[in-house]
Amino acid sequence: MGNPRVVQGIEGLRAIIGEPLGPSPGRLVDQAAVAAFADVTGDHQWIHLDVERARATPFGGTIIHGYFVLSLVPTLLFGELLRIEGVGTILNYGLDKLRFPGIAKVGSTISCRATLESLTPRSPGDLAVFNVSFHADGAEKPSCVAQVLLLLLP
Repeated sequence: MGNPRVVQGIEGLRAIIGEPLGPSPGRLVDQAAVAAFADVTGDHQWIHLDVERARATPFGGTIIHGYFVLSLVPTLLFGELLRIEGVGTILNYGLDKLRFPGIAKVGSTISCRATLESLTPRSPGDLAVFNVSFHADGAEKPSCVAQVLLLLLP
């Protein structure tokens, strides 16, 4: 783990609304991790796993599942960039505006950037909306962008 920014409770979060966070330290995603993700999710599409066949594609090799990249939210956003303390429970509430505009090749290092867009009272707590983007080294476009919604309970 890196050295995440630590905020205390709702007021600490309110103080960082609109402030860019990141980029996070990168995480190397190798073929073994992609294969393990495929096994867990059942997504065995060849573009992720068949190294020889994928070499003949415009990507020049296997690519990381988009949902694998998205699954790095806990590690990169809430492990490397930001730690929220002084809140009872933090629940995933959902995603908005999820897109996979770019490709992340297997063997890439993925990093994360984020901004807390809003913090709104929502019974029984507060709803935090983070704009998040994931970037693979050497790629033109982010491999994943989304609004990550968290419900923070007292």
